[in-house]
Amino acid sequence: MTLTTPGDAAVATDHVAPGAPGPKAPATMPARPPAGAHTVDPTSGSERITSAYGLAEAYGEHSVRSLTLREYGREVLELSDEQAGSLNRVGDGQYLSVEPGEQPGYRQVAARNYVGSVNVAGLQVLVRPKIPLRNLFLLLEIGLPEQHWDDVLYETNSDLLPALVSSFARTTKTTLARGLYHSYREQRDRLVALRGRVDIARQFAQPGVVIPTACRFTEFTADLIENSYLKAAVSRCLRVAGVLPIDRRRLMQHLVTLEDVGDVPHHHTDSGRVVFTRLNEHYKPALRLAELVLANLTLQDRIGETQASSFMLDMNKLFERFVTERLRNALRGRLTLKSPHPDRLDYGGHVAIRPDLLFVRGGAPKFVADIKYKLTDDTAAGRSADYYQLLAYTTALDLPEGVLIYCLDANRPDDPSSTLHTDDPLAPYPHHADRGSMAAALPLDAASSSASEAIEAVCGTDTARVRSIRVRHADKVLHTYALDLSGTAEDVAQNLRELADWITDKA
Repeated sequence: MTLTTPGDAAVATDHVAPGAPGPKAPATMPARPPAGAHTVDPTSGSERITSAYGLAEAYGEHSVRSLTLREYGREVLELSDEQAGSLNRVGDGQYLSVEPGEQPGYRQVAARNYVGSVNVAGLQVLVRPKIPLRNLFLLLEIGLPEQHWDDVLYETNSDLLPALVSSFARTTKTTLARGLYHSYREQRDRLVALRGRVDIARQFAQPGVVIPTACRFTEFTADLIENSYLKAAVSRCLRVAGVLPIDRRRLMQHLVTLEDVGDVPHHHTDSGRVVFTRLNEHYKPALRLAELVLANLTLQDRIGETQASSFMLDMNKLFERFVTERLRNALRGRLTLKSPHPDRLDYGGHVAIRPDLLFVRGGAPKFVADIKYKLTDDTAAGRSADYYQLLAYTTALDLPEGVLIYCLDANRPDDPSSTLHTDDPLAPYPHHADRGSMAAALPLDAASSSASEAIEAVCGTDTARVRSIRVRHADKVLHTYALDLSGTAEDVAQNLRELADWITDKA
């Protein structure tokens, strides 16, 4: 992967005129439609959208074709071999799946568990989450209040990246308004005049050389990892087109504020080196957003002869981390949460298992849970595979019960008029379902269940959130718990508190 530097002629944020030696200054950029603005090609009549990353300019155009999908959604469209191959390779094939369609030249593009946008070969694919954007940022656990997201324009601009850049620009402004963080840092240098103490080891490494002298001293400076990490993310954001002019001005102001900080090519994992104290605690939200930018945004990633860019978030990891941390806090003082918990299935220790959550009281395991953002597809191994996995955990840990925690929103059908198959114990309930109707809809014997012949439904213990089945000949009860993330932040918090109370009762 090759990333161009801000001085290269292929910078995504600047328009370069043909034959020009380099990018023009932002003040002289020609007017163009705002990102997300839809236009119609007069020759083909196809819908086009201005590129969020400036890829249209890289291809000598002013617009690119756009496809918008919901996560786990699919669409058939006409694609060139170059576009189809590039989409399959971006993200090592994890972001999107492209398969041949029924007609020549057409491909079926399917989204997976990633949301965001991919730009390649004159095509922009936007994948939108099923949960509201505000709650997507809630899953990111950035540490900002809910009202912070009221001004994010994601609902009118379908691209996630400009919304994130806008939030990062405003959060960094608030952070730096309290003053640029300074601290003491030990420096080593060779100086003409002695400063601090002589670095004996380095000085003796060059015997006979008195000047310059190897010195070791402490300096009060702003050139710290907290500031250089922010500066790296600001520089990356400035290479993104399609953000609001006010946010671009804010980013430029941040660069001015951070001009005395060194330019360090940070990896997103460098944020783990920051040690937070009461002096730099206010940097946390901005550094979390900076980490998202550096970890998920790739610009002009060259795949063979094709330029591509992407900003994608893994919903599986976000959901798992969010639920784990919220439950850890909610259960403090009641249960100890181990996540993950590596163990072995067999006595010989040959088969490894790794439950997402193990709840312990007094040093003894009491309850086990596995987190599934989306339940296994019927078309794959079958939804019963999730049950088989949980059954292995409860058996190996000698526990009578376990639970699969999944996101209700991710498992709702996109078509609200579609019918849920009530003979499937793992099929998610309609949001309006009540206890009586659900109990009546459940199968009364194992033969009528599509999950497995070895599973027996337990009627009368199910609610609109929980379904329970009892495994034959094993005396194990396996639950599924639907966590609703469609409401406000307070609604989500209340749902998690109720989940914590339910787990405490079961343990």
